[in-house]
Amino acid sequence: METKKVLLTGGLGYIGSHIVVSLSDPSSAIIADDCSNCDLKQIDRLKQVIPFEKNQVIVCDVADLEAFEEIFKKHKIETIIHLAGYKAVGESVKQPLAYYTNNLNATLNVLKMCNKYDVKHLIFSSSATVYGPQSSPMDESMTLLKTTNPYAETKAISERMIEDYCLVHPEFSATSLRYFNPVGAHPSGFIGEIPSGIPNNLLPYVQQVASGKRPYLNVFGKDYETKDGTAIRDYIHVMDLADAHVCILNNPKQGYRVYNVGTGVGTSVLDLVKAFEKATGVKIPTEVTHRRAGDLQESVANASKINKELGWKSRYSIEDICKDAWNFEKHQSN
Repeated sequence: METKKVLLTGGLGYIGSHIVVSLSDPSSAIIADDCSNCDLKQIDRLKQVIPFEKNQVIVCDVADLEAFEEIFKKHKIETIIHLAGYKAVGESVKQPLAYYTNNLNATLNVLKMCNKYDVKHLIFSSSATVYGPQSSPMDESMTLLKTTNPYAETKAISERMIEDYCLVHPEFSATSLRYFNPVGAHPSGFIGEIPSGIPNNLLPYVQQVASGKRPYLNVFGKDYETKDGTAIRDYIHVMDLADAHVCILNNPKQGYRVYNVGTGVGTSVLDLVKAFEKATGVKIPTEVTHRRAGDLQESVANASKINKELGWKSRYSIEDICKDAWNFEKHQSN
């Protein structure tokens, strides 16, 4: 009988690739990815870290039901880790229909396949942006209010879709993990975040400034009501985030669960720049510009629930994050 497989939608991307290398049996992973946020060179990078075969990757669009279903006809899938989707907040404000169409169809198709092929377990890549402009620290008991951008809204709607599915399938196990700000890279330096074009996220932009690819860092707003006027985020090492997925994978529970995945520590833009400079010895020039549409002033997790119920806790510091990110950037430059 074939080994039961873990299907990672969008699994060749930044977060997915780090989850794959964290699995106790990476050979059980099947990846479905349309390569819109990555490329097939990621396979070679994975091979530098773990035993991995090219045939574990299926190039397909999860939002294309017919193509997506072919995977289930060929493999017995026990768990889906659903990561696929458009993910840029600013872009979602400019292209809301593209985000609603792609992200919601992808989640709908995942649930259809769970139903048709008796998939037992789903882990959904959600986001702290579902909390909207609520006060930090944010915890799972908060009522979800109106979000501030279409990307966040697709995550909130997807969560409701999954919860509704669980109501009529009580034997099903589903968990939404609300990521705060994943950053950093695998300590080997072989895999990390590779943005296409101008980075939307802070640390990859800092890395590119440090390596001379960009002249300075744009600081989007220095008029927030924070200690230094810049926005505050809860930055979590991508390896900690990957470990949280493995923790859920190893502890399935019938019904629907939601967990924050963060450190509980807020770091401002300027704090992150200082931490990077200290960790690497590289000076980062900055220029202040206007705020970005849809950005929040502060987003920090209360991550006590996942710690109490599953024993998971972040292990990496902001300095570790900066060191690993810079190590990856240097590998890329070489």
